[in-house]
Amino acid sequence: MKICFISLFPETIAEYMNAGMMRKASEIGATEFIYLNLRDFGLGPRRQVDDNPYGGGSGMVLKVEPLVAAIQKAKELVGEEALVLLPTPRGENYNQEVAKDFAKWNLNLIIICPRYEGYDERITKLVDRQICIGNYVLTGGEIPAMLAADSVVRLLPGVLGGDESVEKESFQNNLSLIEHPQYTRPEVFDGESVPEVLLGGNHAEIEKWRDENSEEV
Repeated sequence: MKICFISLFPETIAEYMNAGMMRKASEIGATEFIYLNLRDFGLGPRRQVDDNPYGGGSGMVLKVEPLVAAIQKAKELVGEEALVLLPTPRGENYNQEVAKDFAKWNLNLIIICPRYEGYDERITKLVDRQICIGNYVLTGGEIPAMLAADSVVRLLPGVLGGDESVEKESFQNNLSLIEHPQYTRPEVFDGESVPEVLLGGNHAEIEKWRDENSEEV
């Protein structure tokens, strides 16, 4: 899977994608990350990418021409069939089921990172899916883009190193359950002990405890 990010600050995304499991995914060939700087598609000598909104109002809006040019370039790099994602408050709720679909389809992704007060609405004709990661305001689309990429890439074969790790995670099979508490050594810390049932080796009782201590949301 190839994932192309279109951003004014691609270095912030690259730093995250070059660490941990995302780096492993690249090293084993499960994915390839590509970064396009929207400024490279800006207009005029100053590489302008934004302008005042029609109708007035505060802030600036990303211009349609640089965004369209960046999307076209991204499709040259990852393929015309790539799925174009746009993080936006008007998008569908992004959850584990959506991430699983993206991973299962194994389509290349192009993720746009909006900035400022938003984007010229005319780019949405080039967008396949609009997604929303929550009801709060961020300074840009880089965090939603990284979140979406992380949630998909970790589901690709070989990235986590074991199917069981994926299947037993929060939201994986039952979208209303949060995974049970976890403990490791030492057995006692600051007067607080690991639950005794986890130390006894009775797998049936352990599974029962884990089920009872998974939280519904």
